[in-house]
Amino acid sequence: MTRNVNELLGELRVAQAGVQILFGFLLAVAFTAQFRDASGFEKTLHLVTVLFTAAATALLTAPAAWHRMLFRTGRRQAILRVGNRLVIAGLVCLAVAVTLTVGLIAKVIYGPVLMGVALALVGGLFSTLWFYIPTRL
Repeated sequence: MTRNVNELLGELRVAQAGVQILFGFLLAVAFTAQFRDASGFEKTLHLVTVLFTAAATALLTAPAAWHRMLFRTGRRQAILRVGNRLVIAGLVCLAVAVTLTVGLIAKVIYGPVLMGVALALVGGLFSTLWFYIPTRL
């Protein structure tokens, strides 16, 4: 059981680094001169992406907080059970946030058609590699 908790917390370190980098990028974009000139759609898409990134941050850090709060109470089984669900939900939010970020970049640089293509390709990639293939193994 201890090994499972340690594995869960180790896996979170990998995901958290990606979320933190993405969150920093998204926060910085909002304070650029070019962002002020963005369309209402682009600003809304940016905000939605920031919200998914914030949700991913909360969900992916929750198991570490749970472990810290509950590790001396003998509740490792609950930490693992709920922590696993939180991590999966956090990975879904992270996949959506990365996909929307790529879509937003494609929209700003190339327009709505390539935004749709980018959303489909990146969303499909995450869906396939992170969720579809593991459920088939």
